Amino acid sequence: MAQQRIVDTDGSWRAAIHGLVTHLRRERHRIHAEWVQRIIENGLLSPMTDTEIHRESLMLYDSCLDVLETGSVETLRAYAQGFSERVVPRGVEAYDVLSILHLLRDVLARELFDKYGSEATMLKQVLDAYERVANRIVPTLGASFIEERERIIRGHEEAIRELSTPVLPVRERLLILPIIGMIDPQRAHQLTDQLLRGIRAHRAKVVVMDITGVPTIDASVADHLIRTVEAARLLGATVIVTGLSSAISHTLVSAGVSLGTMRTVGDLQGGIEEAERLLGYKVVMTAHAQPPAPEPEPPSAPE
Repeated sequence: MAQQRIVDTDGSWRAAIHGLVTHLRRERHRIHAEWVQRIIENGLLSPMTDTEIHRESLMLYDSCLDVLETGSVETLRAYAQGFSERVVPRGVEAYDVLSILHLLRDVLARELFDKYGSEATMLKQVLDAYERVANRIVPTLGASFIEERERIIRGHEEAIRELSTPVLPVRERLLILPIIGMIDPQRAHQLTDQLLRGIRAHRAKVVVMDITGVPTIDASVADHLIRTVEAARLLGATVIVTGLSSAISHTLVSAGVSLGTMRTVGDLQGGIEEAERLLGYKVVMTAHAQPPAPEPEPPSAPE
């Protein structure tokens, strides 16, 4: 990514900012302490300890000074990414992040008025320079925070999808894939990936795919279902589809799929029985063992 830098067109920006950065670095601990106090008083970043708030805010303060000094947001962007990765999983909200930045702007603005308030021309130059940079800080940190939130949400969604289509090993070389709910193209791709990984991991020879809980599918998903069955076959596994509803059967036929090319069984129990037959298992009914007859009592001793 190309560096983004604030361009100094007339030389006044550099002159004004040099004195400002020097002052803010010299008063770093005092200004930072005031900022942290206001963060804690306002109940912001509450999932973090006071020590963590102090450490993170100090790094953020230094990164902001770097933006002021160089005009580049690259250092801040690098910090913002790490900051977001650390605090988003802790439950810190976007409101907290934006609020602490606004508090910092308030603290710094008050500092500028205290230092340059008696010099109107200098105050205007410093405020102009400060605003040009400050307006870059909020979107830079905010964008990084939002990106991290979205990344975590996508991870949660992926985990939920995996839980919604579990590949269950029933016995050696036999898997069951129960599918419940609507299947969209994204879930269909994820289902295929999970099934093929399960076949390889368990060296499965037969898979029972139960779609009793699927109300309907569209033509693209129907085509993907057929491709999944074929992909499993190429890995050496036979797929038995159970629970086909009349609506899904109609969709498959309308999509040009011959049901004769698919191994289908009416319900899950029948599918498991068919799978056991293909694997050579036999279910043998045995009678309940009779309890042993009581031993005869020994004869009484003669009186």
